[in-house]
Amino acid sequence: MLEKADVKTIDKVVVRFSGDSGDGMQLAGNIFTNVSAGVGNQVSTFPDYPAEVRAPQGSLSGVSGFQVNLGIGVHTPGDKADVLIAMNPAALKQNVKHLKKGGVAIVDIDSFKESDLKKAKFETSDPYTELDLKVEVVEVPVTSMTKAALADSGLDNKSVLKCRNIFALGLVCWLFDRPLDAAIHHLHNKFAKKPAVFEANAKVIRAGYDYGANIHAGVSTYRIESEAVRPGVYTDINGNTAVAWGLILASEKAGRPLFLGSYPITPATDILHELAKRRDLGVKAIQMEDEIGGVCAAIGASFAGNIGVTSTSGPGLALKSEGIGLAVMAELPLVIIDVQRGGPSTGLPTKTEQTDLMQALYGRNGESPVVVVAPASPTDCFTMAFEAARIAIEHMTPVILLSDAFIGNGSSAWRVPDAEDFPRINPRYVPDGLRESWRPYLRDEDTLARYWAIPGTEGLAHRLGGLEKDYNTGALSIDPVNHEKMVYARREKVERVADDIPELEVIGCGDADTLLIGWGGTYGHLRTAAEELVKEGHKIDFAHFRYINPLPRNTHEVLSRYKTVICAELNTGQFADFLQSRNPGLQIKRINKIQGQPFLISEVVAGVKEILAK
Repeated sequence: MLEKADVKTIDKVVVRFSGDSGDGMQLAGNIFTNVSAGVGNQVSTFPDYPAEVRAPQGSLSGVSGFQVNLGIGVHTPGDKADVLIAMNPAALKQNVKHLKKGGVAIVDIDSFKESDLKKAKFETSDPYTELDLKVEVVEVPVTSMTKAALADSGLDNKSVLKCRNIFALGLVCWLFDRPLDAAIHHLHNKFAKKPAVFEANAKVIRAGYDYGANIHAGVSTYRIESEAVRPGVYTDINGNTAVAWGLILASEKAGRPLFLGSYPITPATDILHELAKRRDLGVKAIQMEDEIGGVCAAIGASFAGNIGVTSTSGPGLALKSEGIGLAVMAELPLVIIDVQRGGPSTGLPTKTEQTDLMQALYGRNGESPVVVVAPASPTDCFTMAFEAARIAIEHMTPVILLSDAFIGNGSSAWRVPDAEDFPRINPRYVPDGLRESWRPYLRDEDTLARYWAIPGTEGLAHRLGGLEKDYNTGALSIDPVNHEKMVYARREKVERVADDIPELEVIGCGDADTLLIGWGGTYGHLRTAAEELVKEGHKIDFAHFRYINPLPRNTHEVLSRYKTVICAELNTGQFADFLQSRNPGLQIKRINKIQGQPFLISEVVAGVKEILAK
């Protein structure tokens, strides 16, 4: 047996798992990510699903990918992979563009037969030359080794082949010096109710690890640097799960039960799944018959004293628009979660975009202002879901949380916070001193939020609805002057939320005349791009928006300090247009991408350089 090659110490590495949509690449990638987070690495992931439900096996359209960046100073899943695991020729062909020159491609050579090459539309029998690969190719008989490891397992051939991804996982764990016991622990949790399946996968992952230790190809292994971390419980969490957990904490901090009325839709459905599991924490989650039913159930729950929440994606947000308008008129706390995807219509269900911003801001009839916030990362989804619920309750208004498929499905290493790290949420109950004179639209003088009268409370019987109400009595009113007064009151109530949110923070060198800005899930790519530009000698500051409507109070002051303001977003310029409408005279340069894919850091860097050159 040859000694394995030198161990290389690196600060970060990008690994991409790729194969058929049924090959379990997401599972292998998730376990590898969890194990890496457990040993102290920062992680950022990008699950890249095919749009087809189940494309033909071995076809180009059926390739599923999972990319993870791990190490220190990690803000994104990385532009290109250092290591690609390709389970068939289609996976190699589709992902070669994601592999760095000089990287490593680990292929299941058992799946590179002539028939497999034809399915992937190769024209020759030499795929490496045809693709002009400038990487190290490591051919591993993954399929035959998996079969050999499970020869005495009693499993049928189909079940054995399902374990190929775990053999590849074992090999990658060896390559990056990951603790095998930790990976087996995650397998046990995954297959706890299927002991035979767990035993088979545990055997296969050891076989993959041992194969790595015994190969004669001289492949180097890697030790990835870790940062000193604050003591606590760490886990790998995706954005959708973080949203669910943030809402649960808000429920506890407000002392009000949490209700979710939702309808399944990609890529938001996991929020419904996660909250449906939490009946032990008093959560009520109901799968409604459609999107309209989901928002209306949540509004009814809010009227009854719950934190009403509904989750969806862009097409569902359009269907919910009339219901959201009802919540604006009734002035009830309501959280609407939009995990954005490619559009219009049903568009690109599994791909990411930021194209729902204008719909969130203006997509309702009449003057219908709502608060709009946007998390910056998978872990920030927890904080901003909590914030959305806090603002909705304390300001008695609907709040739209604009997540997206990239951070909703993507994950990062996360320290489970202490409950004391988050403030108490104070519902606007009717004060005891105002009970005798109370009317449904009596408002708090500071916030203009009306008071929340929980049905069943003695002396607070009332009705709400979609017709205009009298400012003083709460009775139905068609008086023109009263309507205008109510329109401005609802608008001012949302604008005063700016007094209750953080100011815009600028990250940079302090003497720059160029500011790069973005919002929502593009944070990691834009911040890293700004850091790279500074390293190259450019004087550039960076600011990121998580609060969209209202904007932070110091927005105009910050933007007006810079000669050049550049906004990068995954749409045609919706946020740039919104900022210019709020800041007359401001001319914002734009970097836009609408391909269903997140930014590459290199794209942002090149875009900024092109603008500065002009």
